Amino acid sequence: MIAITGGGTGGHLVIARAIKEELLKRGHKPLYIGSTAGQDRAWFEGDDAFERTYFLESRGVVNKKGIHKLRSLFTTVRLAFTCRRLFKQHGVSAVFSVGGYSAAPASFGALIARLPLYIHEQNAVEGKLNRLLKPFAKAFFNSYRHDAIMTDYPVSDAFFAIRKQRQTLKTVIFLGGSQGATFINELACTLAPFFHERGIAIIHQTGAKEFERIRRFYDETAIPADVFDFSKEIAQKLSRADFAISRSGASTLWELCAVSLPACFIPYPHAAANHQYYNAKTLVDQGAALMMEQAHVDSQKLFEMILACDLASLSQKLTALIHEGGAKAIVDTILQNQPKESTC
Repeated sequence: MIAITGGGTGGHLVIARAIKEELLKRGHKPLYIGSTAGQDRAWFEGDDAFERTYFLESRGVVNKKGIHKLRSLFTTVRLAFTCRRLFKQHGVSAVFSVGGYSAAPASFGALIARLPLYIHEQNAVEGKLNRLLKPFAKAFFNSYRHDAIMTDYPVSDAFFAIRKQRQTLKTVIFLGGSQGATFINELACTLAPFFHERGIAIIHQTGAKEFERIRRFYDETAIPADVFDFSKEIAQKLSRADFAISRSGASTLWELCAVSLPACFIPYPHAAANHQYYNAKTLVDQGAALMMEQAHVDSQKLFEMILACDLASLSQKLTALIHEGGAKAIVDTILQNQPKESTC
């Protein structure tokens, strides 16, 4: 049996889900070990596709100080031995980690139990836990770095199914991530009248906290827009758009690549190690995207850049950056070293 661990944010959990789905196709029903904090429970609690799900009282260590850091470290070590017992109980033969503080107990538990540990790093800048554990991993997967096993980012087939080349700007979409982003919302409100005057339709993901406020803005200004807080049908929303103004979290970035949707990325400036900037820079350096740092955003300049950009060229370059089969390649690597009797 394979154990999947890690989470905290949707960026981590979407990879866990992709690997789970690929394992199920092969007849392997995995175990999941996450945290009571973050989004882990919201995603996977009660998910019968897992053999079992466990949510431990793990917490982050990096941002704590003094006695609080020591307590978190002690808790992680204690839970690592709990995970070792769970591995033995369920006959786990390998552990796959997507990183984040949720991954710490099971990842260290794998080392204690001498089980092979596989790690996927979603971002262009390695997280601190992944960087610490990388020397001990059986394989380290990444879609940016050449000092890892380079794989296509595990994106759902639903995005590739709607891939198309963009030619003209008829619809723009604003994306602040599943939690929304106040800065992106405010920028959308500033730009919406300009797009409306040009006859360009608007799709806007607001996040739950600001949905009502942003919806009222469009109602009061009489600007028609498809406004939503969060949607499980995001692939269909992207299929209708010709350009995106977006944060550059890893999953969003690669989903835009998968559908060949040109974008201007505005990285979240407070992301750990500024990783959203480096995620976006990977595409910008290849001429496949635009980027503006939040502190330097000029709405008029951005609007003019969008109108002037070559959508067809950007869309074509994005198509070449990612292909289907990212999850398959990772699972192939994990399973090729597994004894046949480990199949669950």
